[in-house]
Amino acid sequence: MFTALIAGVIVWLLVASRLTARSWEDPGEAGNGGGVAMAPARIGLWVFMAVATSLFSLFLSAYLMRMHHGFWCHVDPPRILWLNTSLLVLASVAFQRARGAVDRGQKGQVRSSLAAGGVLTLAFLAGQFLAWRELAPTMYFIQGSPATASFHLLTGVHGLHVLGGLWAWGRVVARLGGGAELIDVRLGVQLCTVYWHFLLVVWLVLFATLSTT
Repeated sequence: MFTALIAGVIVWLLVASRLTARSWEDPGEAGNGGGVAMAPARIGLWVFMAVATSLFSLFLSAYLMRMHHGFWCHVDPPRILWLNTSLLVLASVAFQRARGAVDRGQKGQVRSSLAAGGVLTLAFLAGQFLAWRELAPTMYFIQGSPATASFHLLTGVHGLHVLGGLWAWGRVVARLGGGAELIDVRLGVQLCTVYWHFLLVVWLVLFATLSTT
């Protein structure tokens, strides 16, 4: 599990460093679009998501197996998680709009959609923090309640992945705000969009698991 986590961090750093690179601006790549599709950053992102999927699968497997051993007290997820889920869905939609706007050459739409996606994601994280605060009175049960500990672990690890995405998003937004052309940030927007869809799918699985077990 820890090996998978370390590998994921390394791959993510490689992907993030490529988000603002200019390798796709090569005329031979920009002219036919094939360079974008085969960009190393795109491959790296898919590798990272595969590693992250394995990591979350391990956590979920441990969670489900632990339910049948020893003391287990179901933790009712705070209701704010429903709002948080809606925020992450809207963030994913905003990034999809940004991706479509890049393909259409609508720079203003790209800016507004990226801004909306980032703000909604920050609101999601704020909501997750409020959910943790709501469970704060039961924090002293963590040692004796694997369910409570698992809730914090699963949501916390997902939150770290969201923060990593926001860091990459911030670099793309900074380049766009610095006057970069759409071709300069096209790949970054595409990768952020894919990653946000991934974050949404992972969260939906986690939320469903935490709500029904």
